[in-house]
Amino acid sequence: MARDAFSVADLTRRCQQEVAARTANWLNSLVKRLRKIPFALVVLLSCGWSLVSYGAAEGRQLRVGAAASNISPWLGLSINGGFGDHKATNIHDELHARCLVLDNGETRLGLVVVDCCMVPREIFDDAKRLIEKETGLPADHLLMSATHTHSAPAATPVFQSDPDPDYQQFLTRRIADGVRRAIANLTPARISWGVGSVPNQVFNRRWRMQSGTVPPNPFGGTNDQVKMNPNIGDPNLIEPAGPTDPQVCFISIVRTNGRPLALLANYSLHYCGGMGSGVISADYYGAFADRLQQLLEADRQDPPFVAIMSNGTSGNINNVDFRGGQSRQPPFGQLRMVANDVATEVARVCSTLEYRDWVPLAARQTEIRFGVRQPKQDEIDRARSILAAAKGPQLRSPEEVYARETVLIKDYPSHVQSILQALRIGDVGIAAIPCEVFVEIGLDIKRVSPFKPTFTISLANGYNGYLPTVEHHNLGGYETWRARSSYLEIEAAPRIYSTVMELLRAVKSDSSN
Repeated sequence: MARDAFSVADLTRRCQQEVAARTANWLNSLVKRLRKIPFALVVLLSCGWSLVSYGAAEGRQLRVGAAASNISPWLGLSINGGFGDHKATNIHDELHARCLVLDNGETRLGLVVVDCCMVPREIFDDAKRLIEKETGLPADHLLMSATHTHSAPAATPVFQSDPDPDYQQFLTRRIADGVRRAIANLTPARISWGVGSVPNQVFNRRWRMQSGTVPPNPFGGTNDQVKMNPNIGDPNLIEPAGPTDPQVCFISIVRTNGRPLALLANYSLHYCGGMGSGVISADYYGAFADRLQQLLEADRQDPPFVAIMSNGTSGNINNVDFRGGQSRQPPFGQLRMVANDVATEVARVCSTLEYRDWVPLAARQTEIRFGVRQPKQDEIDRARSILAAAKGPQLRSPEEVYARETVLIKDYPSHVQSILQALRIGDVGIAAIPCEVFVEIGLDIKRVSPFKPTFTISLANGYNGYLPTVEHHNLGGYETWRARSSYLEIEAAPRIYSTVMELLRAVKSDSSN
């Protein structure tokens, strides 16, 4: 028996040695062949291997939950979005805080997109504190943003619209409840991502005009070189003052049986409008969610499928063809057209995707201190004289509106603190900026980011007004005019860009994933 056992053991060792030798010879041969393969192909092969390694081979399973929390207001509240104030008289479609939670067993992330024009940091911070206290989900792993619909109740004071404190408290609670519901809905899921293109629904709204045809700004200056939203077909139009971003980037999540669970999209379009005064609506963001649910045949599910459209870098982008190439639409017609085009493209790309059982998740954020562009004493004196001559409680002219903004912003602190954030979801990078970000900044982030794809969610984790580039500040125009809607230091854009890139690189190299 001992000799037989020794023979078996000896045979086993000989077999192992032979296998090792053959394997070494094969690997040496493979290395020699790989040296002849172009570098780009090697990179592609390595990327493909990393995708395979994400999945079930490691025995890990992603869980995802989603919920849509109704945040529709009571009638009579002020509606954000214009120089003047108007009150809500009807609700065309319900507003929501659409919530998504992802958990890969190591990291948990939460994303919330709120049907609101803009949400101040205080509301988001309070909601995050509630969520962390009630669920343990860390506040710095939550990304919250506003869609920028111009037909929702005011949550932050801008121009002549002021928020109702009761609605602000209601909004805070409903955001927190939505994330709690999404956590309660966590279930095993599979994930993928894609990029489509919808170039026909985005137009740069800042235009270079013939010499002498740009009107004075409301501060009495005549040095603006561009005009925001000129008249359609104006013969003085020369060219748009910047590009557009036609991409619609998205993350798609399905249940393990393949049924749609949730989808988070991002498109750089300011809003559509076209529904009339006093009407509450989620604009094309809500219509996109409804249409995508139809296209993916995800209606009447339990729990419900949740589609989410976030606002990209649309600070200087809208849905108006100023050359006059669009036909006039009935109320809600334009936003439905945009929603259908974008949802159709997303559904098309969805049909081509391969889904994964597990992906890395990571979040990083930091705070940055910005200077505030405050008025000089002579500007304050001029503003006070304009207001003294104004008639009626509603200010009518741009000079009167910006005079009030000047008087109000003089009491702002000299500096403000803002949150900048980056998330990693698999191979997707997400930047979060608390401003109405110009498209040039978003395009630069996409181009240089270590993630492909990358997209930026604007109006995220607070509201700090428009974010023009330094070059656009030099051109002037509405988005640069000092007000509570545009007050950050002129150098804010390059500082934000460099910080966001650092955060994206940090989540890319996160050692825990």
